[in-house]
Amino acid sequence: MKAQTELYEKVLHGERISPEEALTLFEEDLLTLGYLANEVRKSLHPENIATFVVDRNVNYTNVCVAGCKFCAFQRKVGSPEGYVLDKEQVLQKVQELVDWGGTTLLMQGGLNPDLPLSYYTDLISSIKERFPQVQVHSFSAPEVVYLARIEKLSIREVLKRLKEAGLDSLPGGGAEILSQEVRSFLSPGKCTVEEWEQVHRTAHELGMTSTATMMFGHVEKPRHIVEHLERVRSIQDQTGGFTAFIPWTFKKGNTQLESVEEAPSTYYLKVLALCRLYLDNFKNLQSSHVTQTMSVGVLGLHFGANDLGSVMMEENVISSTSYRVSIPKVENMVEAIKSAGFVPAQRDTYYRIVRVFKP
Repeated sequence: MKAQTELYEKVLHGERISPEEALTLFEEDLLTLGYLANEVRKSLHPENIATFVVDRNVNYTNVCVAGCKFCAFQRKVGSPEGYVLDKEQVLQKVQELVDWGGTTLLMQGGLNPDLPLSYYTDLISSIKERFPQVQVHSFSAPEVVYLARIEKLSIREVLKRLKEAGLDSLPGGGAEILSQEVRSFLSPGKCTVEEWEQVHRTAHELGMTSTATMMFGHVEKPRHIVEHLERVRSIQDQTGGFTAFIPWTFKKGNTQLESVEEAPSTYYLKVLALCRLYLDNFKNLQSSHVTQTMSVGVLGLHFGANDLGSVMMEENVISSTSYRVSIPKVENMVEAIKSAGFVPAQRDTYYRIVRVFKP
């Protein structure tokens, strides 16, 4: 009991916890973890603001050779259901984003062997030429690694060319669980844990920021979650390039993991709270209304999160699983945040406040 109390006090005083202590905390009840995470959140964000971004998720292709067991969005090369968006289609989507008052463009797609690096650089430069105000937050580590492979270039060179074309920052997608034990089962055709890390470290060295993500609630154990958190915390210690951490849960419909029991919302909130306690060098933690519904999403603001993700114009990946994704409007997001007892604020990609909505 004394050791338990000492661990609580350590957390509340902002001291760093070890992987072993994280596993100990994982055994605690949900409300205790929630209380501790909420106290840490309040110390980091005493202004009681909860943020969100207005963005658009554009999936430029669904053709993918990775074959991840958890993905319902992918289509094989040659599939009649496969597609690639051309430049004009993407530019039209960005125009709609701008007209809607959005600030961030998130582009991600499959590992498509028919798309050269020039497709990506031309696309980014055209977007930036027409819409210089839009922040291009695009292309996950697996996409970068795959481009490097098919172009026979280094990861650094690929990132340099993307940045020169106008890429502002990278999403953390493709991380899933950063444990090779889990990764080898879930996504053997994707980049390794070390390659994911190399992409983000290199992006930070080149002056770009990125986010870190975690997709859990499938075959992982608590030790794998802690291994993931330890890796991103270590990267952040050395680069400081992550703007936020974004955990979300696996949805199984139309995937190869139909027999897996999806994680309940209580498990999601427990992991969310643990993330806040472990990631002492991340200022921002996002709660997922997309995979958890808005009611659970705002509850996450009391379990350590200070951000509620995005008001999306478009979502295709999770929707492919047959899970019904409810996409809120700005007014819905503002009202939900207010109802949870927070001050709503729109932010940009870099977590800079764009607009505060008065109570």
